[in-house]
Amino acid sequence: MSLFRRLEKARQAFARGDVQAATAAHALGQITHAAGEEHGGAGEQYIGDMVYGGLDGIITTFAVISGVAGAELGTHVVLILGLANLFADGLAMATGAYLSGKSEQEYYERELQRETWEVAHLPDAERAELYEIYRRQGYSDEEVRRLVEIKTRDPERWIKAMMVEELGMLENERKPPLSALATLVSFIVAGSVPLLVYLLGLITPVPSGVAFPVSIGLSAVALFGLGAAKVLVTRLNAFRSGLEMLVVGGLAAGVAYLVGAWLKGIGG
Repeated sequence: MSLFRRLEKARQAFARGDVQAATAAHALGQITHAAGEEHGGAGEQYIGDMVYGGLDGIITTFAVISGVAGAELGTHVVLILGLANLFADGLAMATGAYLSGKSEQEYYERELQRETWEVAHLPDAERAELYEIYRRQGYSDEEVRRLVEIKTRDPERWIKAMMVEELGMLENERKPPLSALATLVSFIVAGSVPLLVYLLGLITPVPSGVAFPVSIGLSAVALFGLGAAKVLVTRLNAFRSGLEMLVVGGLAAGVAYLVGAWLKGIGG
């Protein structure tokens, strides 16, 4: 059983209060097997980027459509603004995800180099720091001494202990380019849902007054679905998460619609 699957079973057992299932998820053989594997599958690391990228795509695109509908502009304006937002904002989000991930990795590497240098040149001071950290965590002097002795036997393990215990930093295994790609693709795919009925109008006539209500329905379903999909990351209640995102998206669209209607009045 993979580490991801074992953790999922443990979470489900906890949610049900099922001690027997939790015991099975923590069986020594499963723990040993899972520990020897990578931390989750390749796609599992980017679920958060995909979910949140998709949610932003739906909300921002539908907000644009609502603003145009409120201003009672034509279908061609919906398509122009909607598609422009879809690709420009999607690219901006992907760029932000890439730069954020890259900056986080660079900061980690810089601190890692510093800790490596300090362990090599100031070992006594680093031992003293580690000793004080464990003492503040409530360990007895004897326990602290043994912990420090164990951690400092191997330089690599020592450095990682300093990164976690002193700086509270864990290495992010996600690759920034893949994180950016997951964000971009999910933003464009999910963000195109509110535009589907307008794109259909390029092929076959859509009755007047039908496109916007259909777009509302498509957006609502997509918002609820992706909001519920957030549980892959948050592990919370799927229905509540979907409803929460539906309300947030609805409020954003409502504000955009009112602003569009107000500007239409100003413009006469």
